[in-house]
Amino acid sequence: MVTTSIGEYGGTMTSSEPASEPDSRIADFVAQRTAQYSEAARAVRDEAAAAGTLVWDPYDPAWVKDPYAVYAELRRTNPVHRNALGFWVFTRHADCLALLRDRRSSSDGRNVDETAFREVRVADLPLEQGPEAMLAEMAPFLFRDPPDHTRLRGLVQKAFTPRVVEGLRPRLEEICDGLLDEALERGEVDLVADYAYPLPVQIIVEMLGVPAEDHEQFRVWSHALARGLDPDFLLPPEAVQQRLGAILSFVQYFASLIEERRQKPGDDLLTRLIQAEEQGDVLTQAELLSTCILLLVAGHETTVNLISGGALTLIEHPGQLARVRDDPAVIRSAVEEMLRFVCPVQLTGRVALEDMEVGGATIAKGEFSMLLIGSANRDPAAFDSPETFDVARTDNNHLGFGFGIHHCLGAPLARLEAQIALPALLRRAPHLERITDDLSYKENIVLRGLESLPVRVSA
Repeated sequence: MVTTSIGEYGGTMTSSEPASEPDSRIADFVAQRTAQYSEAARAVRDEAAAAGTLVWDPYDPAWVKDPYAVYAELRRTNPVHRNALGFWVFTRHADCLALLRDRRSSSDGRNVDETAFREVRVADLPLEQGPEAMLAEMAPFLFRDPPDHTRLRGLVQKAFTPRVVEGLRPRLEEICDGLLDEALERGEVDLVADYAYPLPVQIIVEMLGVPAEDHEQFRVWSHALARGLDPDFLLPPEAVQQRLGAILSFVQYFASLIEERRQKPGDDLLTRLIQAEEQGDVLTQAELLSTCILLLVAGHETTVNLISGGALTLIEHPGQLARVRDDPAVIRSAVEEMLRFVCPVQLTGRVALEDMEVGGATIAKGEFSMLLIGSANRDPAAFDSPETFDVARTDNNHLGFGFGIHHCLGAPLARLEAQIALPALLRRAPHLERITDDLSYKENIVLRGLESLPVRVSA
């Protein structure tokens, strides 16, 4: 068990202790802002509906239940618009791609013109000391622009090259076999909790060098961090509190583990990040901490949703399931089709660094745009028969991993995990049957995935 000291950030704890509860002012602040936003969004949505059109409302129950039906109507009637919260909404593939590849589009929320749109952030709070102030300094490279993004990504990406990732294949196969042994022995399992989740989490914690006895504790914290990539203005107060608590727990844990690796280097990703140096650049302590947390969250949550969502889609399309099970040559295109059709990452945001023309709209400097990737991946202007799930689809320029300089760093690993996990499941458990038709999805907004997927499995 790691004993934690967070040095300049103050305090000690063991990894089994919960982080201190964030100040109650956070809950009050977020509750007030969320109520204002949801009320405004609902009013504008109702007004637009009365006029025969549709605007995207992240609080809309119809979107939460079935985003793809909403996307289809948006593309047809209102593909580019400003919504009630003050930001632009883009639904078409060409527009989303244009914004993702344009260097004038920023991932750094600090570039937002606060008079046009103001996200709810912990940094908005009048808290100048303590953990909240420390967290404000820890924006991961996912939310930074060059040159910081270039430097940080460059130091991390060596751990995710195709060669390094391919070296993980034997371990991935070993984990899958062990999980399937247990599943087949039980006969009934939850494909999310018992298969899709353990595989990527086990891999990323092993890559980071987390001691085996601490893996279970990470499950608790990871659950609270599952909404960590959602914008604060879309979260209920309790989710913000839980996320802050989990982040603080991870910060304290990794601060101690980093200190251990400085004293006693190991053969793991964390040690390599500590020792990484390129043209005189190194990761600061805050950058190390934020990178570890980002790798943990982004390194497993998307893959959990890809594997479980892919499995569900295959079950719902028996002919496509048979092709994946019987033809090893089709698995690569099948995973790409799942990234398009299931789309674990539903949306992302960008800020205009200068005035821009996109999709017939003028985005002013500082204005925020929401790119509905899930809609772009079903755009009939970009894909033939986009509502058809075709594991042999070849012309598949999906945006499931983004595009441009922020293209997903862990894409090679996510692809390999799915390419191994799904065929192994279908090969060893050819009789795969859903136990219930009543499925629910997690409350996550950016990363959409099943809460559970109960199935019967047999050989």
